[in-house]
Amino acid sequence: MLVAAAVCPCPPLLVPEVASGAAPELDAARDACARAVSALAAARPDLLVVVGPTTADAAGTYPSGTAGSFRGFGVDLDVRLGPEARVAERPPLPPTLAVGAWLLQQGEWATPVEGIGVDERATPERCFEDGRKIADRAERVALLAMGDASACRSLKAPGYLDERAADHDAAVARALAGADPGALRALDASLAHELKAAGRPAWQVLAGAADATALTGRLLYDDAPYGVGYLVASWTTP
Repeated sequence: MLVAAAVCPCPPLLVPEVASGAAPELDAARDACARAVSALAAARPDLLVVVGPTTADAAGTYPSGTAGSFRGFGVDLDVRLGPEARVAERPPLPPTLAVGAWLLQQGEWATPVEGIGVDERATPERCFEDGRKIADRAERVALLAMGDASACRSLKAPGYLDERAADHDAAVARALAGADPGALRALDASLAHELKAAGRPAWQVLAGAADATALTGRLLYDDAPYGVGYLVASWTTP
């Protein structure tokens, strides 16, 4: 059963060493992520699952201890998923899960952790069903859903300016603030793809995991630095 969830953006720039001189620009987002992750620990889960969108070839399960790095972004920084030692001969964490692992390493985390890379083109139905299965994995499950909102919020955004982006992100923000699984499930996958909203699959996995639960939502951060929507939310039991 899902007892807590956190939603965080997944840009590698969230890691100060990657952001370098631009690091202070995301300090507020980092602080919000830290609060959301702390709420996961406070829920005393038996299992934490970190979910992030990936390419199809990187989709799948990453056991606790799987290593990742930010060398591809020019930084000699390694991370691992959860408290266990590195798992030998496993594919490295994809970037979205590596950022999630970095967030967890900023605090104390002793709970078993597992990563799941979700195909960025997975259907809403598939994501929802995957989420329901995750919630059934243990008596007390926590979920960390990694993913950005639209990348079309300004002229300098990676996807240029799209007038639909602000409304799309506002709808996601309302759903996260209200802990509304139905609203997340109803997100249009085609529109999200057009707006480069990479978090859509992870949000819809969250929707499935939270189905038939009674969680309270708090939106901790909502901004669009660099023209990309970054949202941080915390869902906890009342």
